[in-house]
Amino acid sequence: MPISTGVNHIATVTADLDRVVAFYDTVFEAKVTFEMAASADHPRMAILDLGGGSALNVFEAAPEEIVGDRTTQGSRGPVDHFGIAVDSYQTLETIRDRLLDAGADIGDIQTLGDIWSLFFRDPDGMELEVCAPSERGER
Repeated sequence: MPISTGVNHIATVTADLDRVVAFYDTVFEAKVTFEMAASADHPRMAILDLGGGSALNVFEAAPEEIVGDRTTQGSRGPVDHFGIAVDSYQTLETIRDRLLDAGADIGDIQTLGDIWSLFFRDPDGMELEVCAPSERGER
């Protein structure tokens, strides 16, 4: 059994912190638990509660400081994407509808092994995934 207890947080960078915070609040009801203004030695940032003890730490940087192409696999840097867990297929459908309402680019709900999976792009074009437990295709 691993000594770790799961993922504490994932950090990402955006050129528009307010837009990203609003997106995750609208789609996932993720609330800001900490916000920090920019200083000489640290960028502006917000920490969003994703539930289940996981957080999304979002740093704001000028567009020219953000390295990589978020829309192309292999060009995103060492972290290709992350998956946000939800409790059921029904919640996954709710998230799909919220993503559509938010104007997100989404794929189809599919099964990957023992999970339901839905890929989408956030407001910065980063490909992400929402995952729900599955019993081999059962809803």
